[in-house]
Amino acid sequence: MDTVAAFFKWLKAAHGINLTIGYDAFDRARFLGGLLATVELSALCILFSVAIGLAGVWLQGARNKWLRGAVYWYIQFFRNTPPLVQLYFFYFAVGGVLPRIDGGPPIGNFAWAVITLSFFAGAFNVEIFRSGIEAVPRTMGEAAEALGLTRAKIFFLILLPLVFRICLPALNNNLVNLVKTTTLAYAIAVPELLYVAAQIWSDENNVREMMNVLLVTYVAIVGVLVHAMSRWERAMRLPGFGQ
Repeated sequence: MDTVAAFFKWLKAAHGINLTIGYDAFDRARFLGGLLATVELSALCILFSVAIGLAGVWLQGARNKWLRGAVYWYIQFFRNTPPLVQLYFFYFAVGGVLPRIDGGPPIGNFAWAVITLSFFAGAFNVEIFRSGIEAVPRTMGEAAEALGLTRAKIFFLILLPLVFRICLPALNNNLVNLVKTTTLAYAIAVPELLYVAAQIWSDENNVREMMNVLLVTYVAIVGVLVHAMSRWERAMRLPGFGQ
Protein backbone atom coordinates (compact mmCIF):
# COMPACT_ATOMS: atom_id res chain seq x y z
CA MET A 1 0.00 0.00 0.00
CA ASP A 2 2.89 2.38 0.76
CA THR A 3 4.29 1.73 -2.72
CA VAL A 4 0.93 2.55 -4.32
CA ALA A 5 0.61 5.74 -2.28
CA ALA A 6 4.15 6.75 -3.21
CA PHE A 7 3.37 6.22 -6.90
CA PHE A 8 0.31 8.47 -6.81
CA LYS A 9 2.22 11.14 -4.89
CA TRP A 10 4.93 11.00 -7.56
CA LEU A 11 2.25 11.23 -10.25
CA LYS A 12 0.98 14.44 -8.67
CA ALA A 13 4.45 15.94 -8.22
CA ALA A 14 5.75 14.98 -11.66
CA HIS A 15 2.67 15.38 -13.87
CA GLY A 16 0.11 17.30 -11.81
CA ILE A 17 -2.34 14.37 -11.80
CA ASN A 18 -3.91 14.63 -8.36
CA LEU A 19 -5.61 11.28 -7.65
CA THR A 20 -6.00 11.65 -3.91
CA ILE A 21 -7.90 8.38 -3.62
CA GLY A 22 -4.59 6.68 -4.37
CA TYR A 23 -2.59 8.18 -1.50
CA ASP A 24 -5.06 9.79 0.91
CA ALA A 25 -6.76 7.25 3.22
CA PHE A 26 -9.68 9.57 4.02
CA ASP A 27 -10.53 10.23 0.36
CA ARG A 28 -10.08 6.57 -0.50
CA ALA A 29 -12.48 5.55 2.29
CA ARG A 30 -15.03 8.08 1.07
CA PHE A 31 -14.77 6.83 -2.50
CA LEU A 32 -15.05 3.16 -1.53
CA GLY A 33 -18.04 3.99 0.65
CA GLY A 34 -19.70 5.70 -2.32
CA LEU A 35 -18.93 2.71 -4.53
CA LEU A 36 -20.51 0.37 -1.99
CA ALA A 37 -23.59 2.62 -1.72
CA THR A 38 -23.97 2.66 -5.51
CA VAL A 39 -23.70 -1.12 -5.78
CA GLU A 40 -26.16 -1.60 -2.92
CA LEU A 41 -28.60 0.94 -4.35
CA SER A 42 -28.38 -0.62 -7.81
CA ALA A 43 -28.87 -4.17 -6.51
CA LEU A 44 -31.90 -3.26 -4.42
CA CYS A 45 -33.50 -1.26 -7.22
CA ILE A 46 -32.97 -4.09 -9.71
CA LEU A 47 -34.49 -6.63 -7.33
CA PHE A 48 -37.51 -4.53 -6.39
CA SER A 49 -38.18 -3.23 -9.91
CA VAL A 50 -38.30 -6.78 -11.31
CA ALA A 51 -40.64 -7.81 -8.47
CA ILE A 52 -42.85 -4.78 -9.17
CA GLY A 53 -42.87 -5.62 -12.87
CA LEU A 54 -44.00 -9.19 -12.18
CA ALA A 55 -46.66 -8.07 -9.71
CA GLY A 56 -47.90 -5.42 -12.12
CA VAL A 57 -48.21 -7.74 -15.10
CA TRP A 58 -50.01 -10.28 -12.88
CA LEU A 59 -52.52 -7.62 -11.79
CA GLN A 60 -53.04 -6.52 -15.39
CA GLY A 61 -54.74 -9.86 -15.95
CA ALA A 62 -56.93 -9.58 -12.83
CA ARG A 63 -60.70 -9.75 -13.16
CA ASN A 64 -61.16 -6.74 -10.89
CA LYS A 65 -61.26 -3.61 -13.07
CA TRP A 66 -60.06 -1.43 -10.18
CA LEU A 67 -56.84 -3.40 -9.89
CA ARG A 68 -56.30 -3.20 -13.65
CA GLY A 69 -57.00 0.53 -13.53
CA ALA A 70 -54.56 1.05 -10.65
CA VAL A 71 -51.79 -0.65 -12.63
CA TYR A 72 -52.61 1.41 -15.71
CA TRP A 73 -52.38 4.73 -13.87
CA TYR A 74 -49.27 3.64 -12.01
CA ILE A 75 -47.57 2.99 -15.36
CA GLN A 76 -48.75 6.31 -16.78
CA PHE A 77 -47.52 8.26 -13.77
CA PHE A 78 -44.04 6.78 -13.62
CA ARG A 79 -43.44 6.51 -17.37
CA ASN A 80 -44.61 10.03 -18.19
CA THR A 81 -42.79 12.05 -15.53
CA PRO A 82 -39.01 12.61 -15.15
CA PRO A 83 -37.34 10.39 -12.52
CA LEU A 84 -35.67 13.40 -10.88
CA VAL A 85 -39.08 15.05 -10.40
CA GLN A 86 -40.39 11.79 -8.94
CA LEU A 87 -37.44 11.66 -6.56
CA TYR A 88 -38.06 15.21 -5.35
CA PHE A 89 -41.80 14.55 -5.09
CA PHE A 90 -41.42 11.52 -2.85
CA TYR A 91 -38.54 12.91 -0.79
CA PHE A 92 -39.88 16.42 -0.17
CA ALA A 93 -43.65 16.26 -0.78
CA VAL A 94 -44.52 12.79 0.51
CA GLY A 95 -41.70 12.60 3.03
CA GLY A 96 -42.57 16.06 4.33
CA VAL A 97 -46.08 15.07 5.43
CA LEU A 98 -45.12 11.80 7.13
CA PRO A 99 -45.11 11.85 10.95
CA ARG A 100 -41.69 12.36 12.51
CA ILE A 101 -40.12 9.64 14.64
CA ASP A 102 -37.82 10.85 17.43
CA GLY A 103 -37.58 14.19 15.65
CA GLY A 104 -36.38 12.67 12.38
CA PRO A 105 -37.99 11.44 9.17
CA PRO A 106 -39.35 7.87 9.21
CA ILE A 107 -37.78 7.15 5.82
CA GLY A 108 -34.22 8.20 5.01
CA ASN A 109 -32.86 9.54 1.73
CA PHE A 110 -31.34 6.18 0.73
CA ALA A 111 -34.67 4.41 1.25
CA TRP A 112 -36.51 7.07 -0.77
CA ALA A 113 -34.04 6.62 -3.61
CA VAL A 114 -34.64 2.85 -3.58
CA ILE A 115 -38.43 3.29 -3.48
CA THR A 116 -38.61 5.92 -6.20
CA LEU A 117 -36.17 4.36 -8.65
CA SER A 118 -37.68 0.91 -8.15
CA PHE A 119 -41.16 2.19 -8.96
CA PHE A 120 -39.77 4.13 -11.93
CA ALA A 121 -38.04 1.13 -13.49
CA GLY A 122 -40.84 -1.19 -12.39
CA ALA A 123 -43.34 0.68 -14.57
CA PHE A 124 -41.23 -0.11 -17.63
CA ASN A 125 -40.76 -3.69 -16.48
CA VAL A 126 -44.52 -4.19 -16.34
CA GLU A 127 -44.78 -3.28 -20.01
CA ILE A 128 -41.75 -5.39 -20.88
CA PHE A 129 -43.28 -8.45 -19.23
CA ARG A 130 -46.67 -7.71 -20.79
CA SER A 131 -45.12 -7.71 -24.25
CA GLY A 132 -43.49 -11.04 -23.42
CA ILE A 133 -46.79 -12.59 -22.32
CA GLU A 134 -48.49 -11.41 -25.48
CA ALA A 135 -45.70 -13.00 -27.54
CA VAL A 136 -46.33 -16.43 -26.02
CA PRO A 137 -48.87 -18.36 -28.13
CA ARG A 138 -52.31 -18.42 -26.49
CA THR A 139 -52.49 -22.13 -27.11
CA MET A 140 -49.87 -22.65 -24.38
CA GLY A 141 -52.17 -21.18 -21.75
CA GLU A 142 -55.24 -22.88 -23.17
CA ALA A 143 -53.51 -26.26 -23.05
CA ALA A 144 -52.52 -25.63 -19.41
CA GLU A 145 -56.12 -24.68 -18.56
CA ALA A 146 -57.34 -27.86 -20.21
CA LEU A 147 -55.06 -29.80 -17.87
CA GLY A 148 -56.73 -28.12 -14.89
CA LEU A 149 -53.92 -25.76 -13.84
CA THR A 150 -54.85 -22.65 -11.89
CA ARG A 151 -54.11 -19.16 -13.16
CA ALA A 152 -51.20 -18.85 -10.72
CA LYS A 153 -49.64 -22.12 -11.85
CA ILE A 154 -50.07 -21.21 -15.52
CA PHE A 155 -48.40 -17.86 -14.92
CA PHE A 156 -45.44 -19.05 -12.83
CA LEU A 157 -44.84 -22.52 -14.29
CA ILE A 158 -45.80 -22.13 -17.96
CA LEU A 159 -45.74 -18.48 -19.03
CA LEU A 160 -43.03 -16.92 -16.87
CA PRO A 161 -40.12 -19.13 -18.00
CA LEU A 162 -40.97 -18.35 -21.63
CA VAL A 163 -41.62 -14.66 -20.93
CA PHE A 164 -38.17 -14.23 -19.41
CA ARG A 165 -36.56 -15.74 -22.50
CA ILE A 166 -38.47 -13.36 -24.75
CA CYS A 167 -38.03 -10.26 -22.59
CA LEU A 168 -34.41 -10.56 -21.51
CA PRO A 169 -32.92 -8.19 -24.15
CA ALA A 170 -35.42 -5.41 -23.30
CA LEU A 171 -35.19 -6.16 -19.59
CA ASN A 172 -31.40 -6.00 -19.73
CA ASN A 173 -31.55 -2.55 -21.34
CA ASN A 174 -33.95 -1.27 -18.71
CA LEU A 175 -31.84 -2.57 -15.83
CA VAL A 176 -28.68 -1.05 -17.30
CA ASN A 177 -30.48 2.29 -17.58
CA LEU A 178 -31.64 1.87 -13.99
CA VAL A 179 -28.06 1.50 -12.75
CA LYS A 180 -27.08 4.68 -14.59
CA THR A 181 -30.16 6.47 -13.22
CA THR A 182 -29.01 5.83 -9.65
CA THR A 183 -26.77 8.89 -10.05
CA LEU A 184 -29.94 10.96 -9.55
CA ALA A 185 -29.81 9.99 -5.86
CA TYR A 186 -27.10 12.67 -5.68
CA ALA A 187 -29.95 15.21 -5.71
CA ILE A 188 -31.20 14.12 -2.27
CA ALA A 189 -27.71 13.69 -0.76
CA VAL A 190 -27.47 9.91 -0.95
CA PRO A 191 -23.72 9.27 -0.55
CA GLU A 192 -23.31 7.30 -3.78
CA LEU A 193 -20.42 7.57 -6.23
CA LEU A 194 -21.30 10.90 -7.83
CA TYR A 195 -22.01 12.51 -4.48
CA VAL A 196 -18.73 11.47 -2.83
CA ALA A 197 -16.77 12.25 -6.01
CA ALA A 198 -18.19 15.78 -5.91
CA GLN A 199 -17.16 16.09 -2.27
CA ILE A 200 -13.62 14.95 -3.08
CA TRP A 201 -13.12 17.27 -6.04
CA SER A 202 -14.59 20.17 -4.05
CA ASP A 203 -12.06 19.58 -1.27
CA GLU A 204 -9.05 18.71 -3.43
CA ASN A 205 -9.75 20.75 -6.60
CA ASN A 206 -9.19 17.70 -8.80
CA VAL A 207 -12.35 17.74 -10.92
CA ARG A 208 -10.64 16.39 -14.05
CA GLU A 209 -9.11 13.41 -12.27
CA MET A 210 -12.25 12.47 -10.34
CA MET A 211 -14.48 12.77 -13.41
CA ASN A 212 -12.23 10.31 -15.23
CA VAL A 213 -12.27 7.94 -12.25
CA LEU A 214 -16.05 8.27 -12.05
CA LEU A 215 -16.48 7.47 -15.75
CA VAL A 216 -14.19 4.42 -15.61
CA THR A 217 -15.91 3.15 -12.45
CA TYR A 218 -19.37 3.33 -14.00
CA VAL A 219 -18.12 1.63 -17.16
CA ALA A 220 -16.83 -1.19 -14.94
CA ILE A 221 -20.05 -1.48 -12.92
CA VAL A 222 -22.31 -1.49 -15.97
CA GLY A 223 -19.89 -3.81 -17.80
CA VAL A 224 -20.17 -6.39 -15.02
CA LEU A 225 -23.96 -6.18 -15.15
CA VAL A 226 -24.07 -6.47 -18.94
CA HIS A 227 -21.72 -9.47 -18.85
CA ALA A 228 -23.82 -11.22 -16.18
CA MET A 229 -27.08 -10.55 -18.04
CA SER A 230 -25.58 -11.72 -21.34
CA ARG A 231 -24.51 -15.00 -19.74
CA TRP A 232 -28.01 -15.39 -18.27
CA GLU A 233 -29.53 -14.70 -21.68
CA ARG A 234 -27.33 -17.35 -23.33
CA ALA A 235 -28.10 -19.86 -20.58
CA MET A 236 -31.86 -19.41 -21.07
CA ARG A 237 -31.73 -19.50 -24.85
CA LEU A 238 -34.57 -21.55 -26.33
CA PRO A 239 -35.00 -21.78 -30.12
CA GLY A 240 -38.13 -20.00 -31.24
CA PHE A 241 -38.56 -17.84 -28.12
CA GLY A 242 -36.93 -14.42 -28.07
CA GLN A 243 -34.09 -15.37 -30.44
